[in-house]
Amino acid sequence: MSSNLDFNKIKESAQGYEKDMTKFLRDLVRIPGESAEEKGVIDRIAEEMIMLEFDKVQIDPQGNVLGYMGNGEKLIGFDAHIDTVGIGNKANWQFDPYEGFESDTEIGGRGTSDQLGGIVSAVYGAKIMKDLGLLNDKYTALVTGTVQEEDCDGLCWEYIIKEDKVRPEFVVSTEPTDGGIYRGQRGRMEIRVDVQGVSCHGSAPERGENAIYKMAEILLNIRDLNENDAADDKEIKGLVKMLDQKYNPEWKEANFLGRGTVTTSEIFFTSPSRCAVADSCSVSLDRRMTAGETWESCLDEIRALPAVKKYNAKVSMYQYDRPSYTGLVYPIECYFPTWVIPEDHEVTKSMEEAYKGLYGTGRSGSPETDAMRKARPLTDKWTFSTNGVSIMGRNGIPVIGFGPGAEAQAHAPNEKTWKEDLVKCAAVYAALPIIYVNK
Repeated sequence: MSSNLDFNKIKESAQGYEKDMTKFLRDLVRIPGESAEEKGVIDRIAEEMIMLEFDKVQIDPQGNVLGYMGNGEKLIGFDAHIDTVGIGNKANWQFDPYEGFESDTEIGGRGTSDQLGGIVSAVYGAKIMKDLGLLNDKYTALVTGTVQEEDCDGLCWEYIIKEDKVRPEFVVSTEPTDGGIYRGQRGRMEIRVDVQGVSCHGSAPERGENAIYKMAEILLNIRDLNENDAADDKEIKGLVKMLDQKYNPEWKEANFLGRGTVTTSEIFFTSPSRCAVADSCSVSLDRRMTAGETWESCLDEIRALPAVKKYNAKVSMYQYDRPSYTGLVYPIECYFPTWVIPEDHEVTKSMEEAYKGLYGTGRSGSPETDAMRKARPLTDKWTFSTNGVSIMGRNGIPVIGFGPGAEAQAHAPNEKTWKEDLVKCAAVYAALPIIYVNK
């Protein structure tokens, strides 16, 4: 199919929209839109979709915006979460994070890389499909601006799939990929460990049971789980064991994604006073999961730790039930599964064909990023987590990643993206569906 596509015309069309994309992105940056507070951003995206003559634009009860271009048989999705994290310490910013800045090559501001740039490129990618007559009866493009990802990855797509009853053939995640194509990520989950003690007066601690001391032993076990090797003589074998086929049938993909990790992120306690023995202690664990690990296996692994068994500690998974900006509550476990699409999958191959037809066989970028990008393989994986945890991880819908900006810019002060990335991504998005449906 690629021989029949006029890649130069697609590139020219995308370049022609650079100023429009820049204005759109700067408009979005000016509207604060942290998780559960995204209404203004969603409304502005819907306005742009309507102006560009999307065939249908709707905002669902959770607050996600869904824009459809075309009326063909297969639904091909392009997802961008449009909530951002906060700005942190404003003193760390060299410019106003909501006014941002613009140079000949860059756009700065909170959310430019993570990941308002993605919705901008996706909206204009769909517009290019329409402009150039690439739409046909074989596919419809769906561009989604989704909410609450920073709070709870994938919650929005659980709602879209299960409640809106929308199920694409595959989805492009437009999270930043540093000029590359990403086919997976480690999963994650949020675990809580609770241990009980018995309080007494601090002047005679032997009369009680100090829950903090119990937790101290548990924490050392957790550290061992993360740091130990997997030698036969280790009572607690480290998570690195999942890279070995001896322990993990999915060891090849685990080596591609990287090993799982666990770390303690929060600690809580109760005590009658500063003059008493603590009668309970709890910790939160951030658990990153590689291929072959499940929420059940991760919970069982913590439950099997010697100190957890010794003190009969409770191990559980956190729940998320924060209302969206519309007031809708959609409770879910804080479990975000690992996902990886095979390197020989039709979606992977179609994305590679679209990119290579437009921009060659390697990554590229602005002078600032070009050398780093060229040193990395074109097809790789994310370090962080995305809505793919629901789309593919929970629901089995193939996901491929390609998005403007840099992963290292996410959640950082002085966040920025590159106009060149917006243009390239819009072009690739425009070319991808027609390549896929004609394979």
